[in-house]
Amino acid sequence: MITRDQISTVLDHPVYDAHGNKIGDAKHVFFDDVTGEPEWVSVQTGLFGTSESFVPIHDGTVVEDHLEVPFAKDTVKNAPNVDIDAGGHLSVEEEHRLYEHYGIDWDTAWQQANQRDQGGWAQTGTAGQTGMAAGREPAGDDAMTRSEEQMHVGVERRETGRARLRKYVVTEEVQKTVPVRHEEVRVEREPITDANRDAAMSGADITEAEHEVILHAERPVVETEAVPVERVRLETEERTDEATVRGEVRKERIETDVSDETGVADETGQSDR
Repeated sequence: MITRDQISTVLDHPVYDAHGNKIGDAKHVFFDDVTGEPEWVSVQTGLFGTSESFVPIHDGTVVEDHLEVPFAKDTVKNAPNVDIDAGGHLSVEEEHRLYEHYGIDWDTAWQQANQRDQGGWAQTGTAGQTGMAAGREPAGDDAMTRSEEQMHVGVERRETGRARLRKYVVTEEVQKTVPVRHEEVRVEREPITDANRDAAMSGADITEAEHEVILHAERPVVETEAVPVERVRLETEERTDEATVRGEVRKERIETDVSDETGVADETGQSDR
């Protein structure tokens, strides 16, 4: 059971379930109006801590710097929403709903409270109500604590897409111009001179003969070769943008209402005469 002395260790500290899963952070502790003992703790849950769930604290245990409760995380997060009245109290109906959600017998809870109080809960207009003290108002203190909610914004990393490299083959038509050579036949005639007379007269006077010349030509020859040209890889680069988040927070206000023979004082303490 959590004692009043342990409230400071509970507030704004993590709350874990029976399996070691973090549920959220403890934000308010609610005390029984009759016994003055801690009965409930509100746990801030959700992605940005925007939801608040109630969980019984009397079977909780403070372990090092956090609170452990004997309920599963989903059970706590799915607890019914309750309304807190202007005085920071849970009504009997709201508390009854919470007990039913957590499988706690209402009569058994009353009997346990009676044993702690050694005389039972007073059957008055506030019987069974549980008030929020946030762990900062000792019994009998004549001061009032004003609380307000703070919005804490965090970030989560999630997958937004994927990029991949895929290699495939395409065929392109390439055109290149290269010079090619070929041989052509040209008939040359030269007159008989003293220099070539002997060669010209070496054969028969009148005869038939043939002389063949082989012609050559070049043509383009195409062949391909695979050569590496570049390396391609994917790299990620982080960029920081700004995102604006809006939410609602509740704040408590304290008014001064003093009545005496001179009149009623306003919030500044000045009397109206």
